Amino acid sequence: MAGSSRDGWRDGVPGRRPRPSRRAFLRGSIGAAAAVGGGVLLSACGGGGSGTGGTRGGGARQLQLASPEHPVTWPVAADNPPIQPGMEPERDATLKLYNWSDYINADTAKAFEKQYKQYNVKVQVSTFNTMEEALGKIRSGQTEFDIFFPTYDQLGKLVQSGLLRPLQHSYVDNIDQAWPVFRNPFYDQGWQYSVPYVVYSTGIAWRVDKVSEDIAARPNPWDVFWDARYKGRIGLLDDMRETMAVVLLRNKIYDLNTGDPAHLDVARKQLVELAQTVNPVVNIKDYVDLPEARTFVNHAWSGDMVNAQYYMPKGQSADVIRYWFPSDSKGPVNNDLMVLMRGGKNPVLAHHFLNFMLDFDNAMQNMSFVGYQPPLVKVTPELLVEQEYIAQNLTPAIVTEQHVANGLRELELSPEVEARWQDVWQEFKAGG
Repeated sequence: MAGSSRDGWRDGVPGRRPRPSRRAFLRGSIGAAAAVGGGVLLSACGGGGSGTGGTRGGGARQLQLASPEHPVTWPVAADNPPIQPGMEPERDATLKLYNWSDYINADTAKAFEKQYKQYNVKVQVSTFNTMEEALGKIRSGQTEFDIFFPTYDQLGKLVQSGLLRPLQHSYVDNIDQAWPVFRNPFYDQGWQYSVPYVVYSTGIAWRVDKVSEDIAARPNPWDVFWDARYKGRIGLLDDMRETMAVVLLRNKIYDLNTGDPAHLDVARKQLVELAQTVNPVVNIKDYVDLPEARTFVNHAWSGDMVNAQYYMPKGQSADVIRYWFPSDSKGPVNNDLMVLMRGGKNPVLAHHFLNFMLDFDNAMQNMSFVGYQPPLVKVTPELLVEQEYIAQNLTPAIVTEQHVANGLRELELSPEVEARWQDVWQEFKAGG
């Protein structure tokens, strides 16, 4: 890519290079992804299991949908128990990770190899750009990945398809460094299959040198995306769930998983109005477009704004960037996971890697590259600013435990609701 170099430096900043957004193409082919997740992938499922979450469907197969109101305890199958405690890591092994593109610091992976040098291990990272792509490869059964990095809304499909290995907690004592909510999350009660990777919010970013108003001071900041003054300079995320959520939040509809036809009709009409009023830029390059002033106001992920400073043109300060997230936390707050694949050949070493990534020093080294925040107790807002992980002008991009507790979650949708959302999104993408 332009501006990159072989050693990964850009504008004199070590370890950085132009890269896809962490969320790049997250739901790029959402309809096909739903077909994979709701159909073929789940064809391996048996009954609904013993979880406590909501279910849909009938007969022998049910799809459980985890939510804060209906948390799920996923069953552990008799033929797929956790590994035994107290075993030595595998020797002469290659630990295979399957992760989003450019979503782990290569230096952190090397640090793990160094710490386990006595076992002569290597870390190999394979990447994907869409969840559809990832699920398709996993579903094929032709891979032997040890660790996968999914979004939490995919966990139920993976567990119910028998694709994950349940965790042996004795190897992962650094879970105590994580925020308490992730030791018993609604999507995986008792963290039987997952540990947290990073957290992030979705809000509004803008350039104070290009926008004269304080967008955060608006009575309803979400209205800015319909403001004709910024025609051609508005950026929206090319993500169905996130961008349709903007309309819902603008109208104080806080159920970001709604299947109500009236709510979705509001989304349909107002997205068409938005497209006609401001002719938005719709992509996943918020971390590039705003620094380079292709847009003046951008729908944005918090971690992308943390990294935006590295994409400012040479000689320009990132102090001009601002980020807003609702002070009452009534906006999208989500997280990604690390899980063990059942077909992985190095289950003991994989447990050690999860534990390694939950250690404060290792997690912060990783954040220095990816820009997304690990949800650890020691990672306080004060520390993030003092140690310059996050600039003072971007402190609203910091995610706290309170944000996770009170924020709005984008959950797995039933196939029927997914189809309704998809209809609205496709009309918007087609130009209304």
